[in-house]
Amino acid sequence: MAQEIEIEFKNLLTKAEFDTLLETFPFPKEPFKQTNHYFETEDLRLKKQRSALRIREKNGEFTLTLKEPFGDGLLETHDKLSQKEAASWLNGKPVAKANTGKQLKQLGIEFRDLKYFGDLTTERREYENKDTLYVLDYSMYNNQDDYEFELEAKNRAEGEKVFKWILETNYIPLRQTPNKIERFFMNLQNLDGRH
Repeated sequence: MAQEIEIEFKNLLTKAEFDTLLETFPFPKEPFKQTNHYFETEDLRLKKQRSALRIREKNGEFTLTLKEPFGDGLLETHDKLSQKEAASWLNGKPVAKANTGKQLKQLGIEFRDLKYFGDLTTERREYENKDTLYVLDYSMYNNQDDYEFELEAKNRAEGEKVFKWILETNYIPLRQTPNKIERFFMNLQNLDGRH
């Protein structure tokens, strides 16, 4: 599917909280790895429109995804990339793709405006139950790492109820949790000394 609506809830965790959820719920013991490669304009025009662009590398496959605000979730627009196309993107020569290109144009952004800023690698564990996806992530980026619990649901009210129940029953405080690309760029700005 070229587009989908994503309703998700996120909470940063301590290592101890991460281990508790890993033991309490039926997450697989072995994670799979994925790497997000992040793109933005020099003047952060995507961020200013609360949008984000990444290439996700997983199992030797590459998917270009644009995330935009939509209703009470996010609209994700996808294009598959060949390994050669992905390499071209990472080397500063973005290859125009139909689905994301159409959405970027609506945001006033051309492919030539985009610059590669870096990557974030995640060791992910997930399982699904009753139309709800449960995710535990350990992510590494910009000489930093963090732990996160995510829940993706079809319905916002139901998803929020389950999410809060999991945190409360495991004595995990609800934390303001920016998404991965926001954490990546906040950390990158701190490294560069830019504010």
